[in-house]
Amino acid sequence: MASPSVRRDLKALHRLVNQADLVLATLPDPHPSIAAARESLNAALLLSKYLAKHDPDAAALGAKGGNATLANRGPEYFKRISAMRKTKAGGRPRKQK
Repeated sequence: MASPSVRRDLKALHRLVNQADLVLATLPDPHPSIAAARESLNAALLLSKYLAKHDPDAAALGAKGGNATLANRGPEYFKRISAMRKTKAGGRPRKQK
């Protein structure tokens, strides 16, 4: 999950956007540009609410570990790169002089 400060910032953003939407809602017979601004604010409200609940951080994304690589390349890949590490054969080739 997201760190508490990030989540707190997203909730504060949500409150600010909500407050701006409420202020614009009090205007009687709004101008068309104000109606368009309210539509944008409603989209921002939904997005900020979603981000506050579903914020993926590096720990959540990295929870898969090597499972995706294992599924795509198989165990032979890991054996090969392990052997390369043991003989220091991995990495960029040496530059020719």
